[in-house]
Amino acid sequence: MEDTKPTRIQFERQLRRVQRDVLRMGALVEHSCWLARKALLERDLEASHQISLQEKQIDQLYRQIEIECVNLMALQAPVTQDLRMLSALMQLIRDLERIGDYAEDIGEIAVKLFPYPVHSCMDRVQIMIDRCRAMLAMGLVALSDLDAESGLDIKFKDDAVDSDYETLYNLLARQTNVQGNIEPIVLLVLTIRHLERMADHATNIGKRVAYIVTGQR
Repeated sequence: MEDTKPTRIQFERQLRRVQRDVLRMGALVEHSCWLARKALLERDLEASHQISLQEKQIDQLYRQIEIECVNLMALQAPVTQDLRMLSALMQLIRDLERIGDYAEDIGEIAVKLFPYPVHSCMDRVQIMIDRCRAMLAMGLVALSDLDAESGLDIKFKDDAVDSDYETLYNLLARQTNVQGNIEPIVLLVLTIRHLERMADHATNIGKRVAYIVTGQR
């Protein structure tokens, strides 16, 4: 018994470190989303550049956490709950990585939109992006607290984003008085699609937190 105790203590310490790394990755992704908002709504091209630089840090953390999880599963003797935590974290960081990718895409779209006048629907896009950011923040708090109920509540926020997407898509796609270049419309349709997918991944994060806590998918 005395031989296994130090190993278990070491495992728990390493697992807590992985959890901290995931939250650190989440904070970087959350900041990327803020930068994407700044680039798109405030027409801040430097913010777009910062997202690209930060994306390298996010990708590096993603690979590091994935290796740590695999090593803990392979080299230690985790119990069922530990395995559940590790497998859920490996899926969760994939969701975070994808949200970061979409934030970078939106930053790149902001650069392409810069030469054009501000579209009349941008107020509605702002509401949509703020909902997505709030969902991600909720997911990270749920993960930090291991709060299953809060994690599952994110789904209700996703319904609002889906409604935003449908409204904005119809508004953009059914314009009949378009004059000149249609590129801004195409770019905004891409933007709201990226936001809708970001919300889906934030919802997944909440579900994965609930799975860690309850064991139920």
